[in-house]
Order: sequence, then structure tokens, then C-alpha cells
Amino acid sequence: MAKDESNEQRDAVGRIMGVVDDVLDTLHDRVIRPLLIAGRFVAYGFILLIVAIVFLIAILLGAFRLLDVYAFHAHVWISYYIIGGVSTLGGMLIWRKRRPVAVREKRD
Repeated sequence: MAKDESNEQRDAVGRIMGVVDDVLDTLHDRVIRPLLIAGRFVAYGFILLIVAIVFLIAILLGAFRLLDVYAFHAHVWISYYIIGGVSTLGGMLIWRKRRPVAVREKRD
């Protein structure tokens, strides 16, 4: 008789632990995993943004140095005008590609 009761207790504990395990698996799959994925996305996004900014600054400094030292020796103002003009043209092209707010709202 005692053996039957201890087996039933073990089965009950096993069933309870199985239910707890299922609940925790469901919680992990529906809540924790999406949060981890979103966190990774944000972290990798920041890393890529910082790398892109450093790369852009290095390219601009290299271009400025190339223009100042090799193209227009000791005429820094010409280098500033060229870099400023290229930056302005790039900004104008990006500005031209934008959509006004009214058009964005109609498409969404």
C-alpha cells in the first residue's frame, strides 16, 4: 500500500513539474524570446550606426587631407569649398528624394 501511495505522489509531482515546464516554455517562447530578439536588434543597430559614423568621418578626413596636401597645396579654403559643395549636393539629393507628409499619410 505504501508503495502505491509513493508512486502516486511521484506521478503527481511529475505531472505538476511537467505543467510548470510547459508554462515556462510557453512564457519563454511568447515573451522572453521576442524581447531578446528586439534587444539584439537594437544593440546591433547601435553598433552599426557607430561604425558607419566612424567610417564616414574617416572618409571625410581622408578626402580633406588628400585635397589639402596633394591637390591644392596650402590652400585650405579650396578644400573646404569642395567638401562643403559635395556635402551640400548630397544633402540636396537626399532632400529631393523625401516624400511630403501628406503623401506619406495617403500611402500608409
